[in-house]
Amino acid sequence: MRRRIAGPWFGVLLWGVAVTVSAMSDQADEQAGRLVAQMTPAEKIAQLQSAAPAIPRLGVPAYDWWSEGLHGFARHGDATVFPQAIGLAASWDPALLHAVGGVVAAQAREHFMAAGLRKDHGRYNGLTLWSPNINIFRDPRWGRGQETYGEDPRLTAALGVAFIEGLQGDDAAHPTVIATPKHFAVHSGPEPGRHGFDVDVSPHDLEDTYLPAFRAAIVDARAGSIMCAYNAIRGVPACASPWLLGERLRGDWGFKGFVVTDCDAVDDMTAFHHYRKDNAGSSASALRAGADLNCGVAYDGLRSALAGGQISGRDLDAAAIRLFASRYRLGMFDASAPRLPDDPVADRALALRAAGESMVLLKNRANTLPLKADTRIAVIGPNADALSVLEANYHGTARDPVTPLQGMQRQFGAKHVLYAQGATLAEGVPVPVPGTALRAGQGGDVPGLKGEYFQSVSFSGRPSATRIDRTVDMDTDHLPPEEHLDGRGYAVRWTGQLLPPGPGDYTLFVRVDRCFDCRGHDPVRLYLDGRLISATSGDKESPSAKVHVDDVRPHDLRLEWQHTGEDQGIHLQWIAPEDAQLAEAKRVVDAADVVVAFVGLSPDVEGEELKVDVPGFLGGDRTDIGLPPTQQRLLETAAGRGKPLVVVLMSGSAVAMTWARDHADAILAAWYPGEQGGTAIAQTLAGVLNPAGRLPVTFYRDARDLPPFIDYGMRGRTYRYFQGEPLYAFGDGLSYTTFAYDAPRLSARQLRAGEPLGVTVDVRNTGTRRGDEVVQVYLAYPDATDAPRRALVGFQRVSLAAGEQRAVPFHLDSRALSLVDAEGVRAVREGRYELFVGGRQPTAGQAPVTFTITGHADLPR
Repeated sequence: MRRRIAGPWFGVLLWGVAVTVSAMSDQADEQAGRLVAQMTPAEKIAQLQSAAPAIPRLGVPAYDWWSEGLHGFARHGDATVFPQAIGLAASWDPALLHAVGGVVAAQAREHFMAAGLRKDHGRYNGLTLWSPNINIFRDPRWGRGQETYGEDPRLTAALGVAFIEGLQGDDAAHPTVIATPKHFAVHSGPEPGRHGFDVDVSPHDLEDTYLPAFRAAIVDARAGSIMCAYNAIRGVPACASPWLLGERLRGDWGFKGFVVTDCDAVDDMTAFHHYRKDNAGSSASALRAGADLNCGVAYDGLRSALAGGQISGRDLDAAAIRLFASRYRLGMFDASAPRLPDDPVADRALALRAAGESMVLLKNRANTLPLKADTRIAVIGPNADALSVLEANYHGTARDPVTPLQGMQRQFGAKHVLYAQGATLAEGVPVPVPGTALRAGQGGDVPGLKGEYFQSVSFSGRPSATRIDRTVDMDTDHLPPEEHLDGRGYAVRWTGQLLPPGPGDYTLFVRVDRCFDCRGHDPVRLYLDGRLISATSGDKESPSAKVHVDDVRPHDLRLEWQHTGEDQGIHLQWIAPEDAQLAEAKRVVDAADVVVAFVGLSPDVEGEELKVDVPGFLGGDRTDIGLPPTQQRLLETAAGRGKPLVVVLMSGSAVAMTWARDHADAILAAWYPGEQGGTAIAQTLAGVLNPAGRLPVTFYRDARDLPPFIDYGMRGRTYRYFQGEPLYAFGDGLSYTTFAYDAPRLSARQLRAGEPLGVTVDVRNTGTRRGDEVVQVYLAYPDATDAPRRALVGFQRVSLAAGEQRAVPFHLDSRALSLVDAEGVRAVREGRYELFVGGRQPTAGQAPVTFTITGHADLPR
């Protein structure tokens, strides 16, 4: 296993002596204070911006504070890509989140040390990770909900605490990295208006829903930093709110770390919130409120603010000292800081475990699953062989990712797996040109294209490597497609034939993943039958090329790519005629025993502030929560052939699979499952893995069942306040085995306010195979106003062999037993309570155990 930087030994290794956390904290503050005292005001202001420049005279190297680690160390090359955060949440396994956080942190430190301890470190090469995202996923239409741990405050808090502790390590004085929970606070879309949105949230919803996970991240996990949000709260931008950053964060919660703004949030205060007339005023407001670090350059306005008396030198010193104290605690100025051994095999195994634990089986009629080993399987769907649905957003570069198609071929044997893409993702949204439509070489029958890789960007000389690429669908961010290539410049030429599945109008695209704020972009040229049909022009994207074909004969194809800048990948994509794709799907379905359809969404249509405006999607958010019509028609076509239909949903959010619920034989939610996702899906379908994931969000039937997207009130949202009948409920998930529960036992049936409650339940595996069960404890409040219908107050994921029984204990403290009133006051209140324990939310007719609380006890904010 990887050796984590955690425990007192790391402090000894870095600093030579073992001391208490508080003493080291004081020492770091003192060191930072002495350093900052030697800086000029201009130098201090420059250090309060994310791309902090070097100060050679003081021996301070340049450091960009912006690094990412949402579900793997991101955007700096080779790193393990774990399931997207929503998939990790579906595991309901804090121990898994802790382990994943440890690997993310260790890989971040490895990249940092590889660049050199006292060297300049650019963006995405630091030890301050702007993760996790612990906003509440209040509405399935939000495109960035995939980055969160779902809709429930307690689940989010528990998983967030585990991940943060995994990132930072066991020694608070010497963190492996510093975690940055975000976006503080009340931030969850819509994306198109996020830069100027003002949330008028009630005191009850603020305390009951939006703040608990942040409180846990600071009070329990002791996160070293926090990111304030773009939006305003009741008219005051979050990054300029003295109440939020001062009274609540530093006062009530005792936060000692640094606050960073979301990127360009200070500019937004001027340009969109119109909070101040210029960036000098906005910067002064943010700094005085407690925002130490500005992601962006708006804090240049602090020069004018200082000259005009809007801020003082002490304001600059306080922020700068907090920042440099963090760098000292991270060991950035200590020459003895170690490099860490890497264990790629263990990391890959953890990625597979994480993907496997994230699988949620929603339907399994007549035990359709697991599939038999010798079954002929038709694999269809736009997500069956696409890299993007493995990696999601905020990801590293996976060296050997396994798509679902590859996983199925390896698990069941290539001769047993037939494949047809079958559909585009949505109307007007391209997908990778599949290997079935590509042939390498004249007259050949080898799927894919011949790729010639040149060390020269001008294609001069002989290629240094030649290979067959199944598709052109590559992530090359800081990692060239061939190890011997210089990542700063190379060229690739792909040749072969395009084999259309049928006549009709095709649109071809070459999408290059553009780098953010970097020099130049990569030239690409696409030729069909010897004619140039698409090429880049300056910094613009390659234009699409419309092609009409009257038959299915092969057409010569050539794609040339010159990697000259910092762009991060290349993808040959198309929109094929629907009739031709459906006809191809029918052919493979007719030749198979069972159909496995990989459908859903992708990070190309749901995500952060995307430039997407097609039916069902807008700016990264969704306007329709159903399955896109192109894919729905594919499912209906497949089902019409009379074969068993297994639907694998790959998405970052809930999709209203109403037709599939009624007509499919099995449904598996696989999320965006990371680099080992294809293996985990195939092993789950084969029964090698027994699914035990649970939904971290409610699957609604229709967006019309929800309040308006812009309404941040919780009434009618999430399982806690939704009064309707969901398609699938928060906490749902099936297994290939069965479990039975005895009646829960309580430590007492009457409590005084402030006393904890012990709950124990006996759970046994009544099936014939080992499986995991997620034991869930819900509290209902029949006598309380302003209360949720029910609330998760405890959960544990346990593994039981066939026939095994185990007593599963829970400790419900005062906060778990508390309620928030209309004024936002949290307290343990007198009344009668109902408790339900099981593998899902309480069902109709399930009898609760009851207890009463006497008295009243207010809780700390």
